[in-house]
Amino acid sequence: MAKDDQKNAWKEFFWNPRTREFCGRTASSWGLILLFYLAFYIFLAGLFALTMYVMLQTLDDHRPTYQDRLSTPGMMIRPKGDQLEITYTVEYTETWERYVQALNNFLSPYNDSVQAQKNYECKPDQYFIQEDSGSLKNFPKRSCQFKRSILEDCSGTDRYYGYNEGKPCIIIKLNRVIGLLPANDGQPPYVRCGPKKYKVGKDEWVNYSQPLVAIKFLNITMNEDVNVECKISANNIPEGSERDKFAGRVSFKLRINSRD
Repeated sequence: MAKDDQKNAWKEFFWNPRTREFCGRTASSWGLILLFYLAFYIFLAGLFALTMYVMLQTLDDHRPTYQDRLSTPGMMIRPKGDQLEITYTVEYTETWERYVQALNNFLSPYNDSVQAQKNYECKPDQYFIQEDSGSLKNFPKRSCQFKRSILEDCSGTDRYYGYNEGKPCIIIKLNRVIGLLPANDGQPPYVRCGPKKYKVGKDEWVNYSQPLVAIKFLNITMNEDVNVECKISANNIPEGSERDKFAGRVSFKLRINSRD
């Protein structure tokens, strides 16, 4: 009897024919609940859509409205190698041909013909600033040419970039930061490299080509690890902190092995 009573109680909970209730509620009660949640979620969706619309009105299609960036831009090298370590043996082509291929791929957009076709020949020692005219946006902005021939011995005229002679080329690039000018008062930035010291990190400009600096190592000590650190120096770029190893500088290890 107890089991039958419990079974009947469950049946009446799901559907009570006397009160016409489903799961303890009448049809009108369920209708009011569904209507409430429908209105509630429509309100949430409308609030979300309104918030997104207001936020999108503050954004520019071509550049960020707010920039939370480092005051010191980062630097990187090409080829990068494994964990910024470039190691190879001069006599074994297979140990350095990947570095040559990486440089070929990286520098291909800098081909003189490509730059002449896509970018603008800017006047030297002058900023090429393209201001907007009121509400009329100057878009897309033109980019200055940076031809790989500027890199001279590291431009690829030597098809192996010196790797076959134990005099490799390393390309250094400064990460792009919107609105950052190279320097103040007409003093151009420059890059210094030396032994690393250890102590006990939809574009506005189309076809933008980052300016590069090429380093060719001529007198590297063979069969030894050489730790190199390069820094950008400019009167409007603060010196990087020790906590971010890529802020305004880059450190890498170079090891050239030779059987001679």
